[in-house]
Amino acid sequence: MTRIIAGAAGSLALAVPDAGTRPTSDRVRESLFGALEASDLIDGARALDLYAGSGALGLEAVSRGAVSADLVEKAPRAASVAERNARTVGRAVPEATIRVHRAAVDAYLTSASARFDLVFVDPPYDLDDAGLTETLTLLAERLSPDAVVVIERATRSGAPTLPATLAHDRAKKYGDTTLWWVRPV
Repeated sequence: MTRIIAGAAGSLALAVPDAGTRPTSDRVRESLFGALEASDLIDGARALDLYAGSGALGLEAVSRGAVSADLVEKAPRAASVAERNARTVGRAVPEATIRVHRAAVDAYLTSASARFDLVFVDPPYDLDDAGLTETLTLLAERLSPDAVVVIERATRSGAPTLPATLAHDRAKKYGDTTLWWVRPV
């Protein structure tokens, strides 16, 4: 079972899609959000959760003080689960704005006009490096100057290839998963 770990919606259970997604483990989420909070990167942030699945990353950010979260998921079943979870967390954090976009990530980024401060990118492991680089190129145009992007990938995939507008900040390995932190140049 996946839960919101901390904040205003802490301990609320989240539904997870029955297939087709790979939820971020509680251990990885707890470590990630501890680091984000220690760096004061959540409070007041406009969060974006790409390849959202259940929406756990964006919703955790809202629970911990982000003012908004946009969850982007194209798989119909996963988007339905994200919408249900957004309603659940929205009741606990009514001052936050939570939107679920049923769209492919690149299509959403092409049409979006908002700017984001905190972005989670957790693509399917079968998305190749060239596809991820294209997504990051589109994303770079939607970032605030001090934004942080956290990319979750299989450790065996290696460091993502970044467009010239983004730079690696740090990486943290958790067994088969690595979180890559990147920032606008």
